[in-house]
Amino acid sequence: MDLKLDNIAEAAKVIDPVFLSSPQYSDEQLNEQLGRNVLVKIETLNPLRSFKGRGADYFAAGLEPGTTMVCGTSGNFGQAVAFAARKRGLRAEVFVPADVSPVKLRRMKALGARVRRVEGEAKEAAAAFAAEAPDRVFVVDGREPAISEGAGTIGLELAGAGTIDTVVLPVGDGALIAGVALWLKAHTPDVQVVGVGTTSARAMATSWRAGEPITVDRVNSFAGGISIRTPEPESIRRLRSLVDDFVLVEDDDLRAAMRLGAETLGVLPEPAGAAGLAALTVHDTIPGDRVATVVTGANAVWPREW
Repeated sequence: MDLKLDNIAEAAKVIDPVFLSSPQYSDEQLNEQLGRNVLVKIETLNPLRSFKGRGADYFAAGLEPGTTMVCGTSGNFGQAVAFAARKRGLRAEVFVPADVSPVKLRRMKALGARVRRVEGEAKEAAAAFAAEAPDRVFVVDGREPAISEGAGTIGLELAGAGTIDTVVLPVGDGALIAGVALWLKAHTPDVQVVGVGTTSARAMATSWRAGEPITVDRVNSFAGGISIRTPEPESIRRLRSLVDDFVLVEDDDLRAAMRLGAETLGVLPEPAGAAGLAALTVHDTIPGDRVATVVTGANAVWPREW
């Protein structure tokens, strides 16, 4: 295991406090809807409206002044890189797919990143650009240990709420679930860790079961934050060691979970951000009397009828 508990503890002291100590609580309306006690952590009340700032800021803290951070992203990680780079006196070059969410595109630009829209895989274009100059660092969400360790501070905070039987987390590149699972399993060995993906983007679930990266084309990018095509090998190795089960939800399940979050928590999650709630709604085989999940993001284009 290349992730370190000591680094997660350090990250909790290094990361910008604006991302730390996010609200976590049990809501009676939500508990009634789901038929169990659910601890919910809200990672949307920060300048990025997502959890991604934790990992990006911890990674950026270790870079030399003058470095350019380069990444390929569907949006939320690009915002995090832009924020961390500006704060640490670095530069950010973010490559995004042509159909990137306009909300995320505007926010990346507002945070100071130079954003390049490309056809095809944004990550490949970013890698090629980064290789052209020595002061450019290609940052891969899901590959870099520091990003998972920064996200692992969520696990540190969840552990402070008492015993958790099961934690249910959205999984895109795997940085979040790896960091959280490492911390929780070290302090509560019996905890079960369940990842959530979508039927429209099965790459991570398929790769986790196979034990190696499997490329699976996305049907759509409705849940862009967890809709990857080819997982990183490092991420698969971590998840095989730390994740106990993996479930999938439909796009309609995500839509219903978004409404559930709005109606019970007063939080409007993006589709990927609602994946944990969706899994707890449709998969009654997920074990545990007290479960935890994280609303991971709220950067969405809302339907007019909402």
